[in-house]
Amino acid sequence: MAAAGDGGGLVCVTGGSGFIGSWLVRRLLDRGYAVHATVKNLQDEAETKHLLAMDDGAGTRLRLFQMDLVDPASIRPAVEGARGVFHLASPMILEAEYLEKELLEPAVKGTLNVLRAAKDCGVARVVLMSSQAAMVPNPNWPEDKVIDDDCWADVELLKKLQLWYSVSKTQAEKAAWDFAATEGLQVAVLNPGMVLGPMLTPSVNVSLQLLLQLLRGERLDHLDKLYVGCVDVRDVADSLMMLYENPSAQGRHLCIESVERLVDFTNKIADLYPEYPVQRTLEDKQGWVVRAKDPSKKLIELGARFTPFDKTIRDTVDCFRSKGLI
Repeated sequence: MAAAGDGGGLVCVTGGSGFIGSWLVRRLLDRGYAVHATVKNLQDEAETKHLLAMDDGAGTRLRLFQMDLVDPASIRPAVEGARGVFHLASPMILEAEYLEKELLEPAVKGTLNVLRAAKDCGVARVVLMSSQAAMVPNPNWPEDKVIDDDCWADVELLKKLQLWYSVSKTQAEKAAWDFAATEGLQVAVLNPGMVLGPMLTPSVNVSLQLLLQLLRGERLDHLDKLYVGCVDVRDVADSLMMLYENPSAQGRHLCIESVERLVDFTNKIADLYPEYPVQRTLEDKQGWVVRAKDPSKKLIELGARFTPFDKTIRDTVDCFRSKGLI
């Protein structure tokens, strides 16, 4: 598999214009890869301008493709010729009006369409972006055990709680594993926690919006069914590359700086930024979360080093300030 300094070869990144996708594209270009990045609309400068402005190699080694996840014919041109595919594109909508059409279909069918294109085009390895949302909540998980790569979210409970984004991520990941087993495709999966950090994109995504809301004095109590910790976007991009460049990396990979509770998160932000009206979490409803340092053992064994929480938050807030968001 390609390593740093050998030119890297050609890879495809779906969802290349997003918060994580943009950082992954930058990291891949830095390492000498040629990149096919997909966007929803080539005419939309909010999707393309920050990618095309990247210093290292964007002019010669980056090519953008317009792709619709539910249209297989639009996927193949971006995948053609690639040695590897990073599948990041998936709708992140917390409240979808038409669940099937807006969220579940693009997530599940879209993942299968990308995997089918990869298989048909002879791609050697696919790295799939899943989420810790596909891991929790799991009421059957042992009470004293830290969540790990064997933990799967309970889909029926997610539906009952109307956590439809989590349903989409869980079903998409399960569909990917079934496809990989049936078709013999080499797949590795990354399951990051709440992703924060400085943004290369012009607009704020859902996870960054949550931090902004907290800094503006809004409560995040609704996250007590989901939050288990956060991770720096730059570490996520590096971890995705690590999974691609190490064929021995198999299965799922929890990607998180530490496992913690929502009360820890909000109180740390309040302590770091007393000048903002941050609402602390008054009641800890997350007795099911067993706190842990360095829980991402498989990634750490591959060489991952996680950015400390304080640095991630400070870099994110500095970015917000530079863009006039706070």
